[in-house]
Amino acid sequence: MYVGFGSMLGQAGVLDELIVPALRRAGLRGVVQRGWAGLAPRTAGRDDLLGIDEVPHEWLFPRMAAVVHHAGGGTTAAGLRAGVPAVPVPMLGDQPFWAARLRGLGVSPDVLPPARLGVPRLAAALAAAVRDPSYARRARTLAGRLAGEDGAAAVLRAVDRLG
Repeated sequence: MYVGFGSMLGQAGVLDELIVPALRRAGLRGVVQRGWAGLAPRTAGRDDLLGIDEVPHEWLFPRMAAVVHHAGGGTTAAGLRAGVPAVPVPMLGDQPFWAARLRGLGVSPDVLPPARLGVPRLAAALAAAVRDPSYARRARTLAGRLAGEDGAAAVLRAVDRLG
């Protein structure tokens, strides 16, 4: 399970206190990316938690059972292209929109805004994302559709229609 919050600042303490207990409760191992949030759960001597710095999402995400993230546009797109379920924790801006889209597309069991985030709810969402095969099945289907899509050509056609 990947956990990272990209460019979100000032969330490390609260998120660190939730991530490890939620992963443990769900019986999952985690790869936690420090990011701008500064996530730094204690990993020394642990075989169920790996702390990392910068790693390309397009390389990492396909190797994960699911991804927990802030639902920023870029991270959301990387998760969809990787074909893995998501557990979005939107914090600001357009993130609630993308989180709702993940839920609506059937690749996420829940949207977890920080105000309603707690260990039991996060653990339940983590477990559902990994253990309910419908999320992985839907994520793989969408990844296949995205891989066959030529977004630039669609934009050019739309611009041509306007001109």
